[in-house]
Amino acid sequence: MTQAAVAAADYQRIEVRPLTPSIGAEIHSVDLTQPLDEQTFQEIHAAFLAHQVIFFRDQQIDIEQHKAFGRMFGELHIHPAAPSPEGHPEILVIHADEKSKFVAGNTWHSDVSCDAEPPLGSILHMHTLPSSGGDTMFASMYAAYEALSETMRKFLSGLTAVHGSEHVYRGRYKDFGVEDAGKVYPKNEHPVVRTHPESGRKGLYVNSGFTTRINGLEKSESRALLDFLFAHVAQPEFHCRFKWAENSIAFWDNRCVQHYALWDYYPQVRHGLRVTVKGSKPV
Repeated sequence: MTQAAVAAADYQRIEVRPLTPSIGAEIHSVDLTQPLDEQTFQEIHAAFLAHQVIFFRDQQIDIEQHKAFGRMFGELHIHPAAPSPEGHPEILVIHADEKSKFVAGNTWHSDVSCDAEPPLGSILHMHTLPSSGGDTMFASMYAAYEALSETMRKFLSGLTAVHGSEHVYRGRYKDFGVEDAGKVYPKNEHPVVRTHPESGRKGLYVNSGFTTRINGLEKSESRALLDFLFAHVAQPEFHCRFKWAENSIAFWDNRCVQHYALWDYYPQVRHGLRVTVKGSKPV
C-alpha cells in the first residue's frame, strides 16, 4: 500500500479525502471551534505530513481559536514586514480589493523562506471571497525533486542558495502605514535540496519569490539553473488547486510545499486571516 493508504487505515476520528496522488487532501468530520483531543490532533498531524497541504470546510473559528489551532503545531511566527491587527501580532491579514496594487502570494513561493529558520507551516482562514476565482495552487516539492534525473539530483545535493527579501518587502506596505526606512530585511542561505525534519523525504527548496542566487556558480549559470528549477516546479503534475468557500481553511507545509494565489478576480474583495507556525533551520 502507499504511504497515504497506510495512514488512512489508522484514521478513526477524521475522514481524509485526497485531492491528487501527489499532494493535497480535504479533512472532514472535525470541528476546529472545539478543543481537539490528542488522537484527533495526531490524526490531523499525520494527514498533514502525508498530504503536505490539508483543507477544512465550514470552520467558523474566531481569531483566538485560529491561533490556538496553530499553537498545537508550535510557536507562532511574526511576519518580518506585514502589519497585523492591533493586539494580534501573530495574525497576517490577506486582503485584496479594487484599491489593491498587489496581492499576497501571487508568485510561486514558500512563505518567508528568507528567514534563518523559515516557517513550518501556514494556516489561512478565508472570510470573504469573490463570486468566482481566487483559487490557490499548491506544488509538492517532493514530487518536483523526485521527477528530476538522478544526475541532476546529485548535482543539486551539495548546493546552497541565497533567499532574500529586500526586493519583496521594501516599500510594499507603505499604503498600510508601514515606514521601513533603515529597516534591514532578512537574507539567508539554505540548501537547494532540503530534507524534511519529520518525514525524512527530500524536496527542492528554491522558489521564485525569494531565491535570488545559487552559491558557487557564475551569475549566468545560477540564473539559468534557477530559471530551469522555477519552470520545473510550475509543472501541473506536481500541483493541486483549491477552490475556496467561506470559512474554508488551508494548512500547508512550507518545508515541502510552494503555493501560488491567483489574482483573477479584480476588483472584487478577497479577505482572510493567516497564522504561521515557526520552523527550524533547513538541512
